[in-house]
Amino acid sequence: MSTERGRPRSFDTDTALEQATQVFWRHGFTGASLAELTEATGLSKPSLYAAFGDKESLYLRCLERYVAQQVALQTALLEREPDARRAVEGFLRAMAAMQSDPALPGGCFVVNGTADCGNPATPAAVEAALRKASGGAGERLQQRLAQAERNGELPPGTDAKRLSRLLAAVLTGMAVMAKAGEPKRRLDEVVDAAMMVWPPVKAKLKAR
Repeated sequence: MSTERGRPRSFDTDTALEQATQVFWRHGFTGASLAELTEATGLSKPSLYAAFGDKESLYLRCLERYVAQQVALQTALLEREPDARRAVEGFLRAMAAMQSDPALPGGCFVVNGTADCGNPATPAAVEAALRKASGGAGERLQQRLAQAERNGELPPGTDAKRLSRLLAAVLTGMAVMAKAGEPKRRLDEVVDAAMMVWPPVKAKLKAR
């Protein structure tokens, strides 16, 4: 019984997707070549297309995988920790650890990928998916901050939307720093500074 040339008998979809994700994470959509993708996955070009469709389809699956496995894991901290300040700080530090992990490509898959937005070679579906993923962290932060205000953990009138945008910008900046090779301690220093903007809640005076 013959097998398709270039396709290993022990082909595993999850393993191939993980290897392709590493390539896209490192180089983005336009920077990742088919040669790098086939080498990383161990699949020939026909096998790669037969398994995942074209490069665009493969990228979208890898982006979805990244969001589900990396981002969702960190943002879960926003929900699990009852104290809002500790939840946000824990989330930022977890993202810093992931972005600077030497075992990973460095930075953030989404932030690295958004460099392709506006490039004529970037498919519309890829750009739309990146923009949606890019706004996801900010939306989750905004929801957590709005909840914190309702619970009295932030002063009344706190602009949760603006604060969440600031923190999302901090995340993006840390990703760029990590991609450039900055160590985790530098990213943690950024988190330290970012948390200084957390609005204090004035203690209520007890009635005599």
